[in-house]
Amino acid sequence: MSTQWDPDDAYDPHRLEKQGGLELPPIHGVLPYDGARNPLTRSNTAHRILMPIVTPATKGVPKAYYFDGESEWAVAMEALLDPDLYALDVQLPFFRFRHCKRGRVKFPKHYFDLRITMRNGFRLAIYVKNGSRLSRPETQDEISAIEKAMPEDLADEMVVVNADDYTRPFRINLHEFWIAWDDPDVQADAHVEERARSCSYWSAQDLISKCDLPSNRAFPAIQRLIARRVLGADWYSVISLQSRVWMN
Repeated sequence: MSTQWDPDDAYDPHRLEKQGGLELPPIHGVLPYDGARNPLTRSNTAHRILMPIVTPATKGVPKAYYFDGESEWAVAMEALLDPDLYALDVQLPFFRFRHCKRGRVKFPKHYFDLRITMRNGFRLAIYVKNGSRLSRPETQDEISAIEKAMPEDLADEMVVVNADDYTRPFRINLHEFWIAWDDPDVQADAHVEERARSCSYWSAQDLISKCDLPSNRAFPAIQRLIARRVLGADWYSVISLQSRVWMN
């Protein structure tokens, strides 16, 4: 038997030892993460995400948010594009629910992935799972049990989100839209919208050619208008200058 060391063994994900969540030191100018659990653990499949985000609730100050994976992050990004959103919370305090599996009753913990609070005070808890998991009867039973056990002071309603809806192109678009959204230009948005309503065009590039703005102002305005659903586009393809756009 060969005893020669293979350097690839050191990077075999199946050999990695379990470690605790990554703990970040305080970041100047950024509010600390305040979730009930730390999801920044090592994973062979999920891509953990840390991101500073500003919401009306943080009063203009970035706050650290930790996401279990790309799907949870994408759901949060889509919620942030809603002008009526007030606050975003992740990894809410756990509660226990009654779950029966194979005749055995257990009371496991549940941490909601996300909660959004609207400006009118309505709070929505979000449960994110992929389609294959959601199709299982045991998962549906678990969701029903979680909904029944959800404390009244945690959220007003619960919604289930299929992570499969957030494809890679969809996530790329959300990220690009969020970047444009985070750099508002009300004058450019109004100008592009007026031209979109009064001119003929097929692509984003065509619409830009109808505008009295440089491309580096007009295209982000188009992205913001798509994010607001003023303009339509195919969210499941990466949106570029050549993409088809239309008025909704």
